[in-house]
Amino acid sequence: MRAMAQRTWDPAETLELTELPTPAPKRGEVLVKVQAIGVNPVDWKMRTSGPLRLAARLLGPKPPVVIGVDFAGVVESVGPGVTRAAPGERVVGGTNFSRGQRGSYADTVLVREDQLCRIPDAVDIAVAAALPVSGVTAWMAVIDLGGIRKVAPAARRVLVLGASGGVGQLAVQIAKLEGAFVVGVCSTKNVEMVRDLGADVVLDYTQGDALEQARAHRPFQVVVDCVGSYSGAGCRALLSSSGRHVMVAGDEPSAALQVLVPPFKSKSILGRPTGARLEPLVVAVAAGKLHVEIAQKLPLTSAEEAHRLSRTSRMTGKLILEP
Repeated sequence: MRAMAQRTWDPAETLELTELPTPAPKRGEVLVKVQAIGVNPVDWKMRTSGPLRLAARLLGPKPPVVIGVDFAGVVESVGPGVTRAAPGERVVGGTNFSRGQRGSYADTVLVREDQLCRIPDAVDIAVAAALPVSGVTAWMAVIDLGGIRKVAPAARRVLVLGASGGVGQLAVQIAKLEGAFVVGVCSTKNVEMVRDLGADVVLDYTQGDALEQARAHRPFQVVVDCVGSYSGAGCRALLSSSGRHVMVAGDEPSAALQVLVPPFKSKSILGRPTGARLEPLVVAVAAGKLHVEIAQKLPLTSAEEAHRLSRTSRMTGKLILEP
């Protein structure tokens, strides 16, 4: 198998095309021929610093280091006992370093069957590959942690900070599917796009403090911060009595501190994709109820370029790598 890997965990190393032994699936495992890979900020963050990098070093396989989570492709072979996947089926899923698995920046991945979801014929393979981390994170932020289903329809109000990004776009749409009144925040150039996603109100952060602008539309059941730079206290001030402030990929020390602030309304999340969590997202895409914007497709060998683009935080959709 071919993978974009680095020889050690040295953050100064670059990803290089590397030949690795192709693993054989054991009991409960599935070997997938990868056709598309979704790029997420967690991919390059894991290479540099923070708790995710430490966890990957401790729990993941020994170098060469293959990063990445999102993938979609075709089942090549299965191990004994597998019942949820069969050779030739299109599947989407996410790798899991805590299970000792290599990442998805490769032409082949080996995962357990509970990490996979079948892809309906109506769903493009690249769109499916964009769903695992972003889609599951958005779903959990709005529904699981945000508790949008626990309140009456009239109280379902959601504020999405960073509504034009990979997670933000999906959070807006998922909230609308739940019947919420949605306020999205983005820059001037993305206002129409966020409105087209279904946001009832779109606030332009270049026209003044976004949280101050949002005060006119409170109280919110959920404030989803997909940017990470907004004031925790400012977000909590916009919440209803049962509301939640959810920080996406809040792996910075400041995010950890916000979680500890009474009355404990702030939560940090980075969605871990599983087959069960992916299924409602894939079904919604197949039904035309959820749209995924693909910003750009690049060859797998351009992984470093993809990370450079991702670091700019100016992408209005998902970056996809193709082996």
